[in-house]
Amino acid sequence: MKFSDGYWLLREGVRAEHPVQAHDVTPGPGSLTVHAPTRRVRHRGDLLKGPVVTVGLTAPMPGVIGVTITHFAGEQPRKPRFELAVAERSAGTDDWDSVSIVDDEAVLSSGELSVRVARGRPWSLDFIADGRVLTSSGDNGMGFMTTGDGGHHVREQLRLAVGELVYGLGERFGPLVKNGQVVDIWNADGGTASEQAYKNMPFYLSSAGYGVLVDHPGLVSFEVGSEAVSKVQFSVEGQSLRYFLIHGPAPKDVLRRYTALTGRPALPPAWSFGLWLSTSFTTSYDEQTVTGFLDGMRERDIPLSVVHFDCFWMRELHWCDFQWDPRTFPDPEGMLARLKARGLKVCVWINPYIAQRSALFAEGQAKGYLLRRPNGDVWQWDLWQPGMALVDFTNPAARRWYAEKLGALLDQGVDCFKTDFGERVPTDVVYYDRADPERMHNYYTYLYNRTVFDLLRERRGEGEAVVFARSATVGCQQFPVHWGGDCESTFEAMAESLRGGLSLGLSGFGFWSHDIGGFEGTPDPALFKRWIAFGLLSSHSRLHGSSSYRVPWLFDEESTPVLRFFTRLKARLMPYLFAAAVQAHTEGVPVLRAMALEFPEDPACAHLERQYLLGEDLLVAPVFSADGEVSYYLPEGTWTDVLTGEAVPGGRWLRRRYDFQSLPLLARPGSVIPFGAVDDRPDYDYAEGVTLHVHQLADGTRVRTRVPEVSGATAVVFDTARMGRTVMVQADREVTGWRVLLVGIGSVRSVDGGRSSAHPHGTLIEADSSVVTVVQGSDDDQDH
Repeated sequence: MKFSDGYWLLREGVRAEHPVQAHDVTPGPGSLTVHAPTRRVRHRGDLLKGPVVTVGLTAPMPGVIGVTITHFAGEQPRKPRFELAVAERSAGTDDWDSVSIVDDEAVLSSGELSVRVARGRPWSLDFIADGRVLTSSGDNGMGFMTTGDGGHHVREQLRLAVGELVYGLGERFGPLVKNGQVVDIWNADGGTASEQAYKNMPFYLSSAGYGVLVDHPGLVSFEVGSEAVSKVQFSVEGQSLRYFLIHGPAPKDVLRRYTALTGRPALPPAWSFGLWLSTSFTTSYDEQTVTGFLDGMRERDIPLSVVHFDCFWMRELHWCDFQWDPRTFPDPEGMLARLKARGLKVCVWINPYIAQRSALFAEGQAKGYLLRRPNGDVWQWDLWQPGMALVDFTNPAARRWYAEKLGALLDQGVDCFKTDFGERVPTDVVYYDRADPERMHNYYTYLYNRTVFDLLRERRGEGEAVVFARSATVGCQQFPVHWGGDCESTFEAMAESLRGGLSLGLSGFGFWSHDIGGFEGTPDPALFKRWIAFGLLSSHSRLHGSSSYRVPWLFDEESTPVLRFFTRLKARLMPYLFAAAVQAHTEGVPVLRAMALEFPEDPACAHLERQYLLGEDLLVAPVFSADGEVSYYLPEGTWTDVLTGEAVPGGRWLRRRYDFQSLPLLARPGSVIPFGAVDDRPDYDYAEGVTLHVHQLADGTRVRTRVPEVSGATAVVFDTARMGRTVMVQADREVTGWRVLLVGIGSVRSVDGGRSSAHPHGTLIEADSSVVTVVQGSDDDQDH
């Protein structure tokens, strides 16, 4: 929201009040309270009128500073609020915060991060870490903005340094770098081709080593170098605004602290990383249709993990009543049992809306479980489902009621739910707990998805709960997985989707997926095959469309081997991918990573949005053209083509052409990537028969590789070290049939603890003990 008219003027009807100087500073336990008049104080008479800006500074956890800007403190507290984890203060010298007040400044420190308030004029609030100012709130930045319609807004402006870039703000489909953009944090069902977003986060990540979370679940307006080109501006309507500045210094450190504050993702079950096949949306299907698809996948040797039933598993005009359509699914329990006998998991589509023809409408109305208008009527409209209402998830009884209906499906054999929608939430309503409708608009999806996820966790157990969610707000990363929503079947939409996924990962979300082939329309064979590679090299992979099926044999003859190849490749990568999943769960670092997240010191990576890191060590550059030509950038070092074994020098751009069973998939210099021995399912004993692919290990380096169990609770640890010509790999326990592939090493002089043989990509060592020591051959035979 813009308040100014260029540099000098305010927009018509706008009145601005800014702190001019800190009049007094009051210390407290881990806090400072500053009172700052909005007029210069020359004598006592200048203190007879306001406003006075009250700035509260706190240290909620090490490396995090909280800032609360208040005008009238008598404003009624409004629900809901984000559920934030504040670290417990320890006794004595273990406290992470300190307060210092001297003549010209007051300082609150939180670990290595400090905030400095200038006492006197001019007003200045500086955030400092590692001996440098990260950003500042200066003269005419912070303030109260009154608009011509009587609205009262609290605004903050934080300085953007020269070259500083901003990322995040949720799953956004425009440019990855947000500088120059206007972003309103307001969830909308707008597809992937506009400025609207399903998953809005009032959190941004700066290339300068910090992030900012605005602690407001409703509408937050961001002007990212747009109203003032050297400032990030954010504002909310009301009498106060709170934000947290989170120090890194590295971008991954910022995400670790941000997710410690807002919640880390649950660990999805290993089976969820396999291929999902959907019925699609408006297509015609019954059990025979589904069985035909499954038989076709089996006959073509394409491993499948999950079958998904979209909306029309229920009768039309009845969404949601959670009853199988008896015309097409007369024996749901039997059908589900037959699907389970194939080794498949089952997902069904749901949303939080109740159509008027659903039997649950009258039940929910009678019990007060549906959102109401101020006059007591149930809130209804005809968009999406005729006469539909919304479940009031602020009512604990309504949450239990909704969960009980889903529980009956779990009893039948359903394993998980696609939690669709949750964006078009009205504001002209009254909630059971008297929550503020403006704040509930974005927050509604948190209660919706938490209700479903908690049920799955309770009924299926920890580590077995997973949803496929479209909408989200801060904290929803705890309930994975999220997918990118309704995109078109075009290369442009494929690129939009990737930008959205990278942006969401930079907003604290660990797991993300998208509709392979696009949702709206039918992809041509070339697009479908290119999207398959991208889809199977994402954390989660689903074939889904709107009005057409997504089984490969309906596109062309080559689509089947392409899907088979990448599905089996992903299964073999599961020891590596599940380790990345465990890292997302324990640290908050996403599986799908923007290049800027992994290479913050490489300026060439700052704007890259057509390639990414899958985990820490695999670079993926999807092909966005039918002819297979793709340009991509490799950071410094010698990378290795995973599919061919070719060593590729980095520090440069490359332009190459790829067939449909390949794409740029490169291993990071010095990486050790575990490949599993199983390629027909994602959930297996990852350590048994594992092959450690060792890439360009530099002399004197040591790499630790964790190969997790399927539960994620424990892992086998392999340590790989190179000293001169000697490479030693050691497992921390006995492992059956493990191997080491020295990629690019053509010959070895000796092997202790195993047997060597030639491999197309180098030398393969089959271990027969927990320690393998290899002495490489002569220089003439190396690094081919």
